[in-house]
Amino acid sequence: GIGVIGKRVAHAVKLQKDMNLVGISDVAATFVLRTVLEPKGPLYGTPLYCSLPEKLEEMRGAGMIVEGTLEDLLKSGEVDLVVDAAPAGIEKYNKPLYEKYGVKAIFQGGAKHELTGVSFNSLANYKEVWGKDYVRVVSCNTTSLIRTIYPLMEKRGIEEVVASLVRRAVDPWNPNKGPINAIVPVMKVPSHHGPDVKSVIPELNIKTLAVKVPTTLAHVHVVHGKLKEDVERDEILELFRSTPRVLVLRAADGYSSTAEVIERFRDLCRPRYDMYEVVVWEETVSSEGSEVFWSHAVHSEAIVIPENIDCIRAMMEMEEDNLESIRKTDKALGY
Repeated sequence: GIGVIGKRVAHAVKLQKDMNLVGISDVAATFVLRTVLEPKGPLYGTPLYCSLPEKLEEMRGAGMIVEGTLEDLLKSGEVDLVVDAAPAGIEKYNKPLYEKYGVKAIFQGGAKHELTGVSFNSLANYKEVWGKDYVRVVSCNTTSLIRTIYPLMEKRGIEEVVASLVRRAVDPWNPNKGPINAIVPVMKVPSHHGPDVKSVIPELNIKTLAVKVPTTLAHVHVVHGKLKEDVERDEILELFRSTPRVLVLRAADGYSSTAEVIERFRDLCRPRYDMYEVVVWEETVSSEGSEVFWSHAVHSEAIVIPENIDCIRAMMEMEEDNLESIRKTDKALGY
């Protein structure tokens, strides 16, 4: 699946010194697929396969150079692991094919936890997926919550977390969804994000609520936690600053909204302005005894990309230390 996540993961794999991208697979000659395979595209020269045999000639007829079917690639023995970034719901049809050829697979946050029985976050449970055959990397929102909550949980213990999610409406490239002039609450409380966090940290008491708003750049979370011990604001900030893939920015320096935050990554010349980090606004961090508060921004298109790379290393038993894997991944991605 060479969409928002798939194209980025494929490129990230290609950048790693200890991994080899042997092919990509899709079902149609989309504009994304054509672009990334152009001579100046990030996946130029990568062998292309068709995920569905019945779509093979259609893809070739659309001008794509297709080596064969995904099954052809799997049976060749060249593949150790597939990162499945197909649309949510498709993964349950793909998994039997991977099982047939003994190929490991990573699924994305749109898949159900029950598909694999184990969900992944680089900081919280790296060792749990060591050598596993099938793993799910949690969603963008869940990844950001775990990255910020887990260090506090390890340092002070957490009694309860309540997080309100202000979700972007749709990815920037997609003209077909909304809302355009509405705020849409998620009517189910808790929203699915809380249970998703618990798929990685089952002992955490967390409740989430969510609304969707007419913006495309990033999600924002407003978080309130009650710790088991009192904590000072400066300690929270120091903890965030010392946690990999958490970046603290100041509104006083001009980063007063998601617009300025995203512009930072454009100006840093990040590919696609990808923001792999969760960005915490310094001014929103506060504490009252054992209660803590903060707000953070989440780039839905990019935050899970490094997590997929770390998950590959754990499943393939390539690097025992999660922090070392994080370092390798981030260095290869250029930040």
